[in-house]
Amino acid sequence: MEGLAGAVLGGTLTHMRDNEDRRAAERRLVQDAQNGDLLAFERLYRENERKVFALCLRLSSDAALAEELTQEVFVRAWRKLGSFRGESAFSSWLYPLTVNVALSERRSRRRRDARIFATDDPASLERAPSAPRPEAGFDLQKAMAALPPGARAVFVLHDVEGRTHEEIAAMLDLAPGTSKAQLFRARRLLREALGS
Repeated sequence: MEGLAGAVLGGTLTHMRDNEDRRAAERRLVQDAQNGDLLAFERLYRENERKVFALCLRLSSDAALAEELTQEVFVRAWRKLGSFRGESAFSSWLYPLTVNVALSERRSRRRRDARIFATDDPASLERAPSAPRPEAGFDLQKAMAALPPGARAVFVLHDVEGRTHEEIAAMLDLAPGTSKAQLFRARRLLREALGS
């Protein structure tokens, strides 16, 4: 029994040391990047690009757009790198930046689309009643894409990413109660869209 406990404790200590080594290496990379080292920033990019892309994809439901958003996140991260104080992991600092980039793009796209739409035929603006498609109730991605930006962000951060309302409130600069209300709204809208 002693051998097993010692092995578990030794493994835990090794894991803790590995985490400390990774954090120290990340801090050095960030400091080097803050001093203008592009290679250090490239390493930070390579280590975080997949996570950022995955979050952008969840928030946009469009792989090509998620690629563009990922690039924009890292452009902004490079510009704002001086504001990173190292109180958290670099990936934690990137998280709210990613959410804000994705939500800003969605808002600007909606404004752009509203200005561009024009028609000579007013009848084309009327919606024809349509029978519900059997597959419509199962398309969660489309239903999520139709959510208002704030509700969608909170839904993704809470129900998909597992963040607490306090973390979400800090990331999105809102009150925890507002985060809870947005989550309630998102779930209600999803239930309606999915016909449940």
